Amino acid sequence: MSAASYPQLITKLKRSHLLGTISGLLGWDEQVNLPPDSADQRAEQMALMAEIGHAAASDPQIETLLRELESDKNALSRDQQVVVTHARRDYDRVTKLPAAFVAERARLVSAAYHAWAEAKAKNDFPSYAPMLEKHLEMARREAEYLGWGDRPYDYALDKHDPGMTTEVISGLFAELKAGLLPFVQQILASPHKPSTGLFRGFPVEEQRAFLREVTERLGFNYRRGRIDVSLHPFCEGAGADIRMTTRFHEDEPLDSLFSSIHETGHGMYEQGLPLADQGTPLGQAIGMGVHESQSRLWENQVSRSRAFWAYFEPRFRERFPSQTASLSSDQLYRAINAVEPTLIRVDADEVTYNLHILLRFEIEQRLFRGEVAMQDLPSVWNELSGKILGMTPPNDAKGVLQDIHWSGGAFGYFPSYCLGNMIAAQLWYKANSDLPGLESDFASGNFARLLGWLRRSIHEQGRRFDTLGIVRQVTGEDLSPRYLLQYLRERYAPLYLA
Repeated sequence: MSAASYPQLITKLKRSHLLGTISGLLGWDEQVNLPPDSADQRAEQMALMAEIGHAAASDPQIETLLRELESDKNALSRDQQVVVTHARRDYDRVTKLPAAFVAERARLVSAAYHAWAEAKAKNDFPSYAPMLEKHLEMARREAEYLGWGDRPYDYALDKHDPGMTTEVISGLFAELKAGLLPFVQQILASPHKPSTGLFRGFPVEEQRAFLREVTERLGFNYRRGRIDVSLHPFCEGAGADIRMTTRFHEDEPLDSLFSSIHETGHGMYEQGLPLADQGTPLGQAIGMGVHESQSRLWENQVSRSRAFWAYFEPRFRERFPSQTASLSSDQLYRAINAVEPTLIRVDADEVTYNLHILLRFEIEQRLFRGEVAMQDLPSVWNELSGKILGMTPPNDAKGVLQDIHWSGGAFGYFPSYCLGNMIAAQLWYKANSDLPGLESDFASGNFARLLGWLRRSIHEQGRRFDTLGIVRQVTGEDLSPRYLLQYLRERYAPLYLA
């Protein structure tokens, strides 16, 4: 093994990463700034960058360097071994997929997106079903190419959350469901119904100023990031350049605020990854479940707490004096933590949100096991919605067609949201144990101790651990839904069951 092999590999990995960040910026610009009639040129630009990026990621010299390094792993440091192991995994996943398959899938993603958008608008699932059937077939083929042919859904899960399997998630979700469903029923039967129609006429510019103050106070570095407006909030970029978006409505100030805090959690995770290791596994996030844990922890455990609002409520009232004049502190807090079941996942509160994920996880398993004919999917969805959510969609647009994910072939992605909620809760209790007095910090506007703890515990670890491994490393315990159930009871029982 040449002494230059490892530095040469790092150079190759960082080049591939940089090309990916360029594509990411093009995607961000497409949703934020692109003129409406320029989409055709942007599509060509994105296709070209995808071609260049794939060529860089599948560079045969990477294979040569990996073989050299793998021939004498004992000569590598522990961190170098982490890099080589993950670089091999990533390289194999890129190169084992035939170029023709990659191109076929890219064309399908584009066609399926437009088919889904039209089908949702027209409430016409049958017109979209052939696209979804094709995506399912291609997902199975991809798993076969990568050596997961006997476990295609496990492969789909592992793509988003390394180390996760159907068996592991099924156990976690079953325990969560057993504890969550009775609690939801207790809340729904409660006579306490918080008022949510309290917010009218909150000027957008004041909302923008307030959320900027909040997110900056939480710890987002605006010298290496920015926030703009898009149809759906998202976060794009890597440590040195993070682009977040939110959305505004004068009668929904909490939507823009909590959407921004959620994306700030993602952004601070990316900003906390070691900048010197950007482009290598030591400077990359573990997976979507862990990523969601960072956004959910800041959005829910921190920003829906009484301590958080002890600090920010006076500032909120200063920004919106007439709009909040008749709003008591208790009314505000209850509205912030309102539980109202909905058919639409993206509008769900944090108590009922996980039920939506349980529904989708069950359906995806049935699809991959071949137990559901595609034309029967809407009826299966409606049946499970009634059992799990207690509500049946009036049409497919509010049921099986509501999410965009399957139009991109993103099977196995939905469980990440629920896993993120579990991880966030478990981290929350560990952080409070390690950092006594956190709520006093929040009440005085100090969030630095919690962010520092997350930096050390999660962000700076890069990909040294998989999803389950990082939870065990930080908390000393296996991932368990009991912490999420405990948190939800502690937050919501006093509001609804007292």
